[in-house]
Amino acid sequence: MYMKRFTNKIFGTILALVTSLSGVAHAKELGSVIDTAAVKQALQRGAIVWDVRAEEDYRAGHIPGAVSIGDAQRMLRDENNEDYLAVAEIAETLGGAGIDLAKEIVVYGAKAHTAPYFALVTLRYFGAQNASVYHGGIDDWKAANEKLDKDPAQSKPITLKLAPDPNVVIGTREVLARLNNKDVQILDVRGAREFSGEDIRALRGGHVPGALNIPYEQNWSDPDTYRKLARKQVNNKDGLNLKSADQLKALYAKLDPNKETIVYCQSGVRSSVSASILKDLGFKNVKVYDSSWLGYGNTFDAPVESLTFFNVGLMNAKLNSMQLRIDDLEDQLEKMRQAAREKPTSEPVR
Repeated sequence: MYMKRFTNKIFGTILALVTSLSGVAHAKELGSVIDTAAVKQALQRGAIVWDVRAEEDYRAGHIPGAVSIGDAQRMLRDENNEDYLAVAEIAETLGGAGIDLAKEIVVYGAKAHTAPYFALVTLRYFGAQNASVYHGGIDDWKAANEKLDKDPAQSKPITLKLAPDPNVVIGTREVLARLNNKDVQILDVRGAREFSGEDIRALRGGHVPGALNIPYEQNWSDPDTYRKLARKQVNNKDGLNLKSADQLKALYAKLDPNKETIVYCQSGVRSSVSASILKDLGFKNVKVYDSSWLGYGNTFDAPVESLTFFNVGLMNAKLNSMQLRIDDLEDQLEKMRQAAREKPTSEPVR
């Protein structure tokens, strides 16, 4: 029995190591996706390392020398429409952290998170020519027992002048102008229920006519990793490693690398992942639709397939019902507090 447990333990260790090394090898097959060793080499070259996580996560431990602006997805976008802020605001934010787009930049966050890829596309959108993403992020850095810092990096603010590149990111009107163009293909990387219109996240549900649906999680070795982690079916994030280049090419085999490819999701974040990978796979003209479904679904002259509508009345009824339940619970809680205050603190003396 002891020998069997020992053998299983050794086998599990070897399997984990092979899986980890496989993830590293896959990263090397994609030009803009780098691994832990490459990050260390970049640091030695003096590259800027940008941590795109929330401030509290950054202060809890980050790659030594990494700069931060806080949660990049929040700091660079309008919280209402989730589009980019004004160019001048973005320039001030990036420049204040010393993020010089003329230099080599490595972006990271949590493993397989969308934010680093969003930051990568943002850098390219504003002219960066030498930017990469550390897909394994802080999780792989810790797994390699690399050093962490908790003190914020001291970076020198710089003045940036940014000019958006329309070949990287486009808007709703540009997408509408390309519908029915045989030289243009559209990739929807949202979940299947969003694509079908069952999961409505704008005033309308459905998808852009002619779009092909390949959820962005399909880029991972195991798309069900988060679900398995929640159910404690796995105890690591190895399933979040990217598939091999050959597997990724097979995943996108229905797309033509020579055509203009527009990639969208809900707000331009998940699409940044798939767009970056397509670019690495040799797709010649890849654009991220920044407003994505949030912009398209709320544009009522935009044609939609699998069209559904958001039921405002039903949602209000559900919210009102929920509020009544909350009010009732608060009343019960207050009665319990009142009863506790009125209850004698000790038994009377007899």
